[in-house]
Amino acid sequence: MQSAKKVFSTRSTVTAAIALIIMIIAGVMFKGSVSGSGFWHGVIIANFSRSILGVSAWFGNNYGLGIIAFTLLIRLLILPLMVYQTQSMRKMQEVAPALKAIQAKYPNRDTESMAAMQAEQSALYKEAGVNPFASFLPLIVQMPILIALYTAIRTTKQLETGTFLWAQLGQHDHLFILPILAALFTFASSYLVMMGQPEKNSMTTSMTYIMPIMIFIFAINVPSALSLYWVVSNAFQVAQTWTIQNPFEIRREREAKKRAEKDRERAIRKAKRGHKR
Repeated sequence: MQSAKKVFSTRSTVTAAIALIIMIIAGVMFKGSVSGSGFWHGVIIANFSRSILGVSAWFGNNYGLGIIAFTLLIRLLILPLMVYQTQSMRKMQEVAPALKAIQAKYPNRDTESMAAMQAEQSALYKEAGVNPFASFLPLIVQMPILIALYTAIRTTKQLETGTFLWAQLGQHDHLFILPILAALFTFASSYLVMMGQPEKNSMTTSMTYIMPIMIFIFAINVPSALSLYWVVSNAFQVAQTWTIQNPFEIRREREAKKRAEKDRERAIRKAKRGHKR
């Protein structure tokens, strides 16, 4: 199992490198000009736009298909982070009972008790190889990408005026199809993750339903190009969750572990009875 995880992590890193190379090649091959001044607009946004336009050129200057392909490249680029986040999340779920036991030992919340509790929690995280902040990494990485994409749409004429199916990329989706799809894929991904958790709590359950609503509200107030990014990105997230965080496989592994533990305890009790005789 560990070997398979290591191989998958290595493959995701290689895939990310290939995605980055493709994005760079697309930007270099783009023959048009993209204006901008300063480091943010002249370097970051300009190269971001060049890459999107370069990818779009491979699809006959279809900017909707270009954004879809570019989104997939972005998701492949951050795949190693997502794999790391998933592995850390699985470990966090497994140590959750021990974490609750530690918290129960310190009902008081004075400075001394808090320090002792945090010390035990840190020791538990270290022993289990858990990084409690790993879940924030993909979000931290994706926020600049979203900001850059939004700015690129607003400052690049081709993306501002381009169309894809029923939507004008620089305008809101007047049919609300893209916001609805973005919300549905967000819910599907969150629900799959929730299914694989050993224990459900009110926070996890509420966020499973709140996040799709938030995504829908955001998506109806931003350009369709950004909504399209969310649709493709969240659809990729569903496929990724099913592949590396399949709740049914997690449940089978957890049940097998419980059965093995019960068999071990049964064998120990049997051995003790035989020793007493």
